[in-house]
Amino acid sequence: MTGAATRWTERIGAEAAAEVRQLLDRATAADGVAPISEQAVLSLATADEPEVRHLLAEQDGRIAGYANLVPAHGEHPAMAEVAVDPPARGNGIGTGLVTAALAEGGPGARVWAHGDRPAAKAVAARLGLHTARELWQMRRALATPELPALPVRSGVTLRTYSGPADNAELLRVNNAAFAWHPEQGGWSERDIEARHAEPWFDPKGLFLATDTAHPERVLGFHWTKVHYDEKPPTGEVYVVGIDPAAQGRGLGRLLTLAGLHYLRDRGLAEVLLYTEADNAAAVHTYTRLGFAPAHIDVAYSAAETE
Repeated sequence: MTGAATRWTERIGAEAAAEVRQLLDRATAADGVAPISEQAVLSLATADEPEVRHLLAEQDGRIAGYANLVPAHGEHPAMAEVAVDPPARGNGIGTGLVTAALAEGGPGARVWAHGDRPAAKAVAARLGLHTARELWQMRRALATPELPALPVRSGVTLRTYSGPADNAELLRVNNAAFAWHPEQGGWSERDIEARHAEPWFDPKGLFLATDTAHPERVLGFHWTKVHYDEKPPTGEVYVVGIDPAAQGRGLGRLLTLAGLHYLRDRGLAEVLLYTEADNAAAVHTYTRLGFAPAHIDVAYSAAETE
């Protein structure tokens, strides 16, 4: 990469993390989409996150590019995310970061292109990468079409988060529901705590469906979020997780609608969510609730996947 020196690190200092965040803000402002995920941003502040590696591209004494790499674990391939400071673009920094991250990640490694912008497509074409995964962002207005009423589910009690005593059940359901998911599966108490510390966290926006006969048992949850950085602020169906043992009871629709009603009643005009493009059941459910695709995130890989 022209004029840029790179270095890998497993611990990123506070000064470098602040510089990376400023770079990310500039990239978001320039592109209209965040270049890396919330999970990657949170890893900048997590000193005890040994499974994440950071690659810094430094030019003229400043950070000009950044790559975040989560190494392969279990059946999940390594996942990278890359950002280049807008003033430093066009000098091969992005191509160099993607090449280095995929090489470090090993066979089957993937790199996200959030929004799949033309520059990302060009890098993928230059390196001979192919689409391995698509993540859709879907949106809908909260005023119209009118939200359906909350359905009644026999033997189910709907309530909101009551505090840390709920965390063990939240983690159990999350990790069972998303055992297949490379980012959402395998959460720990640390992942819950990191989100509790975020300024957007609102316990009234975290809905739990519990077994009426056994109220300590969580059957599913819907974690909502508000993006205050959008103008006007936008709601998000952040995570909807259903215990596999409770599938088929209509809990996904119940919990999703509970969150949508809550976000609407807070005065928000629009809501977004993310779903895998090949998750036909989820796409069908969200389409029926009035959501439509807004933009696509693409994970590119150098290796063919089965």
